[in-house]
Order: sequence, then structure tokens, then C-alpha cells
Amino acid sequence: MALIESGNPALSEKKFRDTVLDDVVANENVMTIKGTLNKFGFLFLLTLGAAFYSWREAALGGNSWTLVLIGVFGGLALGLIMGFKKEWSPYLAPAYALMEGLFVGAVSAYFEYSFPSRQGGYSGGYSGIVVQAVGLTFSVVAVMFLLYKFRIVQATPLFKKVILLATLGLGIFYLVCWIISLSGGLLPSFLFEGSPIGIGFSIFVVALASFKLIVDFDLIEQGVEMGAPKYMEWYGAFGLLVTIVWLYLEILRLLAKLNSRK
Repeated sequence: MALIESGNPALSEKKFRDTVLDDVVANENVMTIKGTLNKFGFLFLLTLGAAFYSWREAALGGNSWTLVLIGVFGGLALGLIMGFKKEWSPYLAPAYALMEGLFVGAVSAYFEYSFPSRQGGYSGGYSGIVVQAVGLTFSVVAVMFLLYKFRIVQATPLFKKVILLATLGLGIFYLVCWIISLSGGLLPSFLFEGSPIGIGFSIFVVALASFKLIVDFDLIEQGVEMGAPKYMEWYGAFGLLVTIVWLYLEILRLLAKLNSRK
């Protein structure tokens, strides 16, 4: 059965299909669900560790902007390399997780300390926005997994195509906004403000990232069924991490907009 590519550029049928015959000489050399989940767990722990370090540096007044730049450009470079050299994933995916953690930790600290504490004031305040975002992210991932597992929401070809087109469109929009910001132009206010349009936009993006998890789960399962080589477990885990981090950041942005209305 033909598969439509995932909205996640890191996960697609072609990337798995192109590796099905690569070095597969025995069952122990093929991709498994358990192996993919184990490797995702390892990458997630690396991301948490790097995020904690980055958070601590930001909280102590360190140069968190440097960590953000290292995380963004380092992660982007590693992701692009893995896109062309999937067999390098066992070595590059852990490095990517560290880069992602540096970025996520610094950004999370910024959001956490940008809002009033429960005791009032901004200096060293704890708003709880990050804890809320983490909790919501885990909840969404769990719900989407159950929806996929029990086939309540199915990754049909049409479903995958819609998610792909919507994700590509959003990516192009974000790219244009980034170029505008570099040139000193004004960005659409709904990207940052807690207006009804701004909140509606964030809800749409969170929903898109959530449904993309369904596509990612399906593509990993299809990779296992096609007998993809063992190193694709690392690649599948990397792709899943990309989606979950994106989901977390969009939930964090949505909560920030809601917080700004109080």
C-alpha cells in the first residue's frame, strides 16, 4: 500500500522504503517498535539534560542567547545531514537531542520568567507556564497515541496529504516571517498577541502538530512492517522528537498568549 509522506520532513515513507534492503541480513538487524521507543527515550533524556543546563544558565543571567543560536543552527545542520545520511543517525541523533535541549531550555526559561510570579513581580518569578506546557504536551501525546492505537483516528492517504500540505504551508509562512524580521519589517501581530485571532492561530497550529503525531506513529509502524534497517530506529526516534518538541513550543506560545490576557 502506498504511503503519503508525513508533514514531518524527518519522517516519510520514501526515507524508510529507500533503506529497506540496506544491510538487512537477519531479523536482529531490522527496525522494531520497541527499539524505536527505547531510542526515543534515550534522546528525550538527553534533551532534558541539555534543557536543564540551558535553563540554569538563563536563570543565572548567563548568555542564553548564545545557547539558543547554538541549539537552532546546530540542530538544523544535524537534521539536514541526517536527512541525506540516515545511516549516520545513531551518531547524529544524540547530538541533535543535545542541541534541541539547549534551545528548548533557554526558550522555556524566557517564557517562565516573562510573566508575573504568584507572589507578584517579575524578578525570579515562577509563573508555572512551563509546567503547564509540559503537562499538556504529555497529555496530547498520550491522547493522540491512544486515538491511533485504537484506530479512532486513522492515518488515511487523504489525512496524510492534508497534514502534509498544512505543515508545508505553515513552514513557508514561518520562513517568510523570519526573513521579514531579519529585514526589520513588522510581523503579523497575531503571532505574539493574545487577541482572538492570535489565540485561534495558535490553537490551529497546536492541533496541526498534534495530528502530525498520528502520521508519525503510522510511518514508524510502516517502517517496521517494511523491514527497515536497525539504524532507522534512531531516525524514527529523531523524527518523533522533532514533532513533540514543536508541539511543546506551540503549546507554550498558546499559554503565553492566554496569560497575556489576564
